[in-house]
Amino acid sequence: MIFSPALLVLEDGTTFSGRAFGAVGETFGEAVFTTGMTGYQETLTDPSYFQQIVIQTAPHIGNTGINDEDDESSRIWVSGYVVRDPARVASNWRSKRTLDQELVQQKIVGIAGIDTRALTRHLRDKGAMRAGIFSQNIHDHDKEYFLNKVKSSPQMKGADLCGMVSTKQSFVVPAVGKKLYQVAAIDLGMKNAILQNLTTRGIELTVLPVTASAEEVLAAGIDGVFLSNGPGDPETATHAISVTREILKVNRTLFGICFGNQILGRALGFETYKLTFGHRGINQPVLDRTTGKVEITTHNHGFAVKAPISSETDTEFGRVEVSHICLNDNVVEGLALKDKPAFSVQYHPEAAAGPHDAGYLFDRFTALMDKNNA
Repeated sequence: MIFSPALLVLEDGTTFSGRAFGAVGETFGEAVFTTGMTGYQETLTDPSYFQQIVIQTAPHIGNTGINDEDDESSRIWVSGYVVRDPARVASNWRSKRTLDQELVQQKIVGIAGIDTRALTRHLRDKGAMRAGIFSQNIHDHDKEYFLNKVKSSPQMKGADLCGMVSTKQSFVVPAVGKKLYQVAAIDLGMKNAILQNLTTRGIELTVLPVTASAEEVLAAGIDGVFLSNGPGDPETATHAISVTREILKVNRTLFGICFGNQILGRALGFETYKLTFGHRGINQPVLDRTTGKVEITTHNHGFAVKAPISSETDTEFGRVEVSHICLNDNVVEGLALKDKPAFSVQYHPEAAAGPHDAGYLFDRFTALMDKNNA
């Protein structure tokens, strides 16, 4: 088998040589690493990875191929894909095609055969940064040519991306079984597993685009409102922040996940900031400070809320406490309002693929709606 050479170029000038994996061409994005040993199909189709080049720290990727059931959205969203040792054969009873075939079909440029451990250590020390993957005519240009192209690509800080992945038209997802609640979900880049976790709890969802007005959201979310995950810098999501403030004013039950946590945080008056290399993977330890329980959780975020951990904060909407923290670095992983029916978490309790320690948060949402609607 003949492989095309490929080159990964980071904005600090570091380069890695490998072979083309997936589509041949060039692509740009923020280079980030994820530590999950499984769930690569869910990672690729998670809209939160929009405009990012994802590095898999696990060396063997693609073993189970690609199926038609595990996608988190309608397409692959990553800008590029970096693996060390892609599987030569896909082996799983649900597999329909290989990972390489899927990347080619969806025109996702990747690179394989590089030392992803060295690359991960570099990003861990230097931080996430812009990068480019090149696998076409790479011998026609010198390193400076590729480096200049990387440096001219957009940065993640200041990127307004949720509108580019949000649904353009509202739609309804029926409750599984008896309908118990009517909830509006603001789609900032929502995953299918979130829809499943909500609807299986008797929630009928009206999924709305990020451009929806507060009036539209409140009319659709009679019992509650959900703020989804999504990509980009939360500071740019001014409309979603404004809508969230209107929801808080009328005491509608509110639950946010990931980007939704950052939106709620900014609506409450907190700042957000960019993490050095972010949290991405399915093995992050988080403490639920309301119960004292430690959970292993799924993460995908490069930004976080800046809020005091040691004490409650008085805001325009009442008292707020940090409900969850990451045990690796004390990053804020959840917010809970004491005087309003609203809370959020920074990580992904729907956890596709796994673990499912935090699935109770969807039950906490329904319990809060019951209490608020009583």
